[in-house]
Amino acid sequence: MKFIYIAILSMVLITACDNDLDQSPTLDLEASNLTEFAPVLNAAYYYHTGVAMSQLVMGDFRADNMKMIESPYTAMDTYNADLAGGDVTGAFFSPVYSNLYKSILSANNVIENSLDATQVAEAQFLRALSYFKLVLVFGDVPVNLIPSPSTTDTSILVRQPVEDVYNNVIIPDFKNAIAGLTNSGLVSGRASKIAAQAYLGKVYMHRGDFTSAVPELAAVVNGAAAAGVTLEADFANVVTDVSSEILFATQISAAIPNADGSSSASTFVGWFSGADTKTLTPLDARLTAAFDASSAAGGGTDLRKALTINEVNQTGVKYTGGLDQDAIEMRLSDVILLYAEALNETTNAAGAQSATILAGLDAIRSRAGLTSLVGTATTQAAVRTAIANERRLELALEGHRWFDLVRTGTVDAAMGLTVNSNYHVFPIPNSEILATNGVITQNAGY
Repeated sequence: MKFIYIAILSMVLITACDNDLDQSPTLDLEASNLTEFAPVLNAAYYYHTGVAMSQLVMGDFRADNMKMIESPYTAMDTYNADLAGGDVTGAFFSPVYSNLYKSILSANNVIENSLDATQVAEAQFLRALSYFKLVLVFGDVPVNLIPSPSTTDTSILVRQPVEDVYNNVIIPDFKNAIAGLTNSGLVSGRASKIAAQAYLGKVYMHRGDFTSAVPELAAVVNGAAAAGVTLEADFANVVTDVSSEILFATQISAAIPNADGSSSASTFVGWFSGADTKTLTPLDARLTAAFDASSAAGGGTDLRKALTINEVNQTGVKYTGGLDQDAIEMRLSDVILLYAEALNETTNAAGAQSATILAGLDAIRSRAGLTSLVGTATTQAAVRTAIANERRLELALEGHRWFDLVRTGTVDAAMGLTVNSNYHVFPIPNSEILATNGVITQNAGY
C-alpha cells in the first residue's frame, strides 16, 4: 500500500493563509502542542503530488520533446512574457509555488520539533528537494526555515539569490539527510540515503561543480546494487511503480485527490498521451527525429522509441500506470548518465578517458538494443554531445529535458533560436506578488 494514504489524515494539521509562506497549524494544533510528527512529515511528502504534473510538463513541453496546440497554452512553446498569462500560471506555476512552500512549512515543523532523528532527516531531504525544485523553476526565491513565520515581518518574503539558496539550504539539508538516513526507505517510497546522494550530485551538476559531483554520483552508481537498486532489464518497466531502478518517486494514488485539487496527480499522463484537448497531438517531430538518428547510428532499432512515443498518433506512451501512475523523479539511469558527464568534465580534457567513460553507458545502450558508444566519440566535446543525446532519449517525457538544456547552456542550440535568458525560468504567480504587496517580485521579462 502506498504510504501517502496516511497523508490524507495529516491535512487537518496544515491550513493556508493569505500567502504560502504564511502558514501554521492553528489553535490546539500549534507546533508547540504537537507530539506526533509522522502526519506532518507525510504532509510534506503529500504536497509534492501537487507539483508532479507541472514539473513534468515544464520539463518536456517547454523544450523540444513535446508541444502545446491550443492557445493560451501555446505560450509554453514560445519564449516571451505571454507565459505569465493567468490560465497557464493557474495550471502550472501556481501549484508548484504553493505546494512546495506548504511542503517546506511541514518539513520545518518536523525539523524543529520532532525528537525522531529519522523523521528529521527525511524532512531535511524534502526541504532540500522542495527548494531545489523552486530554484530550477523560478530562480531566486524567498527562504523560510522556521515552522511559524511572522505574519507581520515581510523581510522573509524577499527573494534570495539562487546561489544563497543552494549554499545555505539545499546543499546542507541534503548533506544532513545523507548523514541521517539509511536505505530502508527505498522499499516504501520514502527518502533514503542513496536518493539524497543522487540529488546532492545532481545539485552540484546544476551548479557546474563537477568536481564535487563526482564522489556523490560515484557513491550512488557503486552502491546501488547493495541498496537493492538495479537497472531494469526491460525499458518498458523503467517508469512503472515497481521499477527496480527508482531512487525516488512521488507516489500517486487515485484514491486520494492530489495536492493541487485535481482527482489524481497522474493527470500528467493525459498531457503526454493526447488525452487533453489542449494538446491532442503533443509529440514534437524533433524528438521523433532524435530517436531515428539514434537507431541509424546505433547499429539497430532504438527500442526506447516505441516505448516512449507513438509516431502515428503523435503522442507519448511511456506511462502506463493510469491514475495510479507515480511520478518517477530520480532513477538509476539518470545518475549513471550524470556520472559519465561529470567524469568527462573532470578527467577527459585531452580525450584519453573517452572510451572508459562511454563504456559506463553500455548497460543503458544494450537495454535499448543499441551498440556501445565506445569509439564513436573520442574528444571531450564529442563525448559531451554523446552523453547529452543519450540523456534526452533515455529520460524523454520524464521532465528533465528543459532543465538539462538550461543547465548545460544549450537552450539556443536545441531550440534553433536565441532565447533570452529571462525565459530560462518561469514566471512567479501574480497572486503571490499581489498578496505580498509587491515584496515578492516578478522575474525579469514577465
